[in-house]
Amino acid sequence: MATRDVGNGPVLGTPDDFPDRPERGGRLVVHVVIGVLVAIVAGGWGYVMWSMNGSANGAVPQVVSFSVRGPSEAEITFTVSKPDDREAVCRVRAMDVHHVEVGSKEVRIPRGEGTRQVKERLGTSAEATSVHIQYCNLV
Repeated sequence: MATRDVGNGPVLGTPDDFPDRPERGGRLVVHVVIGVLVAIVAGGWGYVMWSMNGSANGAVPQVVSFSVRGPSEAEITFTVSKPDDREAVCRVRAMDVHHVEVGSKEVRIPRGEGTRQVKERLGTSAEATSVHIQYCNLV
């Protein structure tokens, strides 16, 4: 092969010089397994996202407004939608400019109204730049 003249044909040979590639079967099985794994991962991720938004535990908070009253106090107004016959506990957090928690408070929402607006003040160790609801769970 090394002594073959370049002018007579390709140095590495032609496709006819090599044996046919063997048939490869079983690709359908591989694609089905990959599809099932992708569906399981997507379903798991969807469940995690669904459970993190509050609709899984039945109490859904919504911030209406917040204000900072100075370096030692912040105020938040929020609504909570929950079943009438259940009590809820919500954790309110105040954060500073570096996203460090400077104050927090657990607020109990009593049984009764399904949707209730709540106004809370919380003490802070430094001036807050934001106040939000970390979670609301039914008790």
